[in-house]
Amino acid sequence: QLQACGGGLVQAGDSLRLSCAASGSTFSKYKMGWFRQAPGKEREFVARISGNSATTYYADSVKGRFTISRDNAKNTVYLQMNSLKPEDTALYYCAADQGAVAAQAEAERATIYDYWGQGTKVTVSS
Repeated sequence: QLQACGGGLVQAGDSLRLSCAASGSTFSKYKMGWFRQAPGKEREFVARISGNSATTYYADSVKGRFTISRDNAKNTVYLQMNSLKPEDTALYYCAADQGAVAAQAEAERATIYDYWGQGTKVTVSS
């Protein structure tokens, strides 16, 4: 089970940190991802991190502004979002994948993720 939190209403240029807590004792075996869905748009990939944090992937739209990290001792994955823009406004979801990917293109596919959190809303005003 995944529980995301940390969303809120901020101004452009501000920062937010999202958290996603997972239940269970095998958290480190899961690759974790963040996705987002803006109103009227399809869910899109944001970032992914491997079980040991060695590998990360980012969507081009957030590269250099967002950082994904994890703390396996706390069963938690984070998404640090800096320099937020109005176009970052969306419902943000965390997801867990038991498998491995060979390339970012595969990591971006929502269908490969086995478990999803309920989403946390981020609103960025201009």
